This record gives sequence, structure tokens and C-alpha cells, in this order.
Amino acid sequence: MNRSALQKLLQDRREQIPPERHGLPRPTGRGRRAPGLTQEQVDQILGYTTRTYQRLESGNHPNPPVDLLRDVAHLYGMSEQEWTSLCRYARGEDPPGPLHDTAGDAVPGAWADAVAAVNFPAYVTDASWNLLTCNDAFHQLFDGGKAPQNTMRWMLIDGRDQLTDWATAWAPLVMPQLRAALAQRPDDKVLRQIETEVLTDPASRPLYEAGGASIHPDGDERPIRHAVEGPGWVTMCVAQPLTAPGSRFMMLIFRPGERQHRPNTGMLQAR
Repeated sequence: MNRSALQKLLQDRREQIPPERHGLPRPTGRGRRAPGLTQEQVDQILGYTTRTYQRLESGNHPNPPVDLLRDVAHLYGMSEQEWTSLCRYARGEDPPGPLHDTAGDAVPGAWADAVAAVNFPAYVTDASWNLLTCNDAFHQLFDGGKAPQNTMRWMLIDGRDQLTDWATAWAPLVMPQLRAALAQRPDDKVLRQIETEVLTDPASRPLYEAGGASIHPDGDERPIRHAVEGPGWVTMCVAQPLTAPGSRFMMLIFRPGERQHRPNTGMLQAR
């Protein structure tokens, strides 16, 4: 727990909420300086016992429950970044899931310019793996010269002809990503439909039910048939736009031909 940071975050956000917005009077009197809600009013609005919120804001609530933090975050209209900070300050860990149901649905428009400037195939998807933006090099990777609308569905269902050794090099690594995403976003209709299609397919169902622990491809090398350059390998570099939990920026470094046995570059680390 980081008490000072927690107190500063909660106090600043609390003071931005007018009591009148919730049908409460604005307290006056000696010692009353804060322009927003009082700590007692927060308890009143959220239905908690007296001093519950005071203990949280003062840092005297050890390991506060996530439900309490989520209630406070919604009351204060926190962003996903503020939600992450709140959980880190109060519990010393990242949140178990996004604050808002729409988190991961949109990324800043500047990502379109960033993706277009990349020489390698590159794209950005939302938390449901729907394609938000990509560059021409990514379009050229696919038969027909047009990228799929949903990259998860393409990897598991529609793109098997291009994904070399799909049953061993792709599916066992991609399917755990789908499982992990649904564990965090169980009401995601797009991902749930993909899961349904996977489970109704005799080739993919046993691979999905086998499970697995791989949940991200950052740094992986996998075989693929490029629609223009033929068979080769892609090295995957993955990042996440910070404003959209669950979204992803992907850059694919394609090398045609046989897999190149390059020296192990290891991990980049500051000395």
C-alpha cells in the first residue's frame, strides 16, 4: 500500500464531486474547506457503514476489497488509468479486470498514424480482437490483399490455410489467449461467438479443451505463408495502448524462407 499516493488520489477525486449531484446538502461550518463530498457522504451514497471510506482514504484499510474500490471508482468517474492506480496504491496489485464494460473498445486516433509509419506489417485491435487500424504491409499479408475484421477469428477459424502447422504452431498458443480474455471479459459477445464456433468445429474443439498457459505472443516466432512473398516466419512484437486495457498493438517482422537460426538476442535490459 502507498498511503500518501492513495490519499492524494482519493481526496482530489472526492473534492471534484458536488454533493448536490447526489441530492445531498453542501456542509458548511467551521473547518469545512473541501468543495466536494465529505467522507461521510461517500459512505452514505455507497451504502457503507460510517468511517468505511475514511479508513480507505487514510490508508487504514488493509487490503481493501476490490468491490469497495470499484464502487468508489465508479462514484468518482475514474478512468481506466486511475482505476489501475487505485488498485496499485490500495492493494499493491493491478486490478482483476477493467472498470468499464467499454474498456478496450477504442484507442486514441494517433495510433493510426503510428501504425502507418511502421515498415513491417502492423495493426491495432480492440479487446475483442476487432481490427481498428492497420498498415498496407499488413493487408498484403493476406490472400485477397485485405486484412480480416477480427484477427482472433482468423487465427482460429478462417486463416488455417495460411498459418503453417496450424494445429501445433498456432492453435495451442492462440486458444489460451481466447480463454484468458473470456475469463476477464465473460460477457464479450464477439469472443463468446468465436468460442462457440471453435467448440463446434471437430478440429479445433479438442485443442481448445486441452487448455494451455500461453496468453501472449510477445517475442514468439511462428511459421506463416505470406500471400505475396510465400512461406516464411513472423516474429511478433506486442504492446498495449494504455488507455484501452485488452487492446493490443502488434508488429509482425516477416522473414521469407526457412527459419533463420539467428543468435539468441535475449532480453533488452538497462545496465
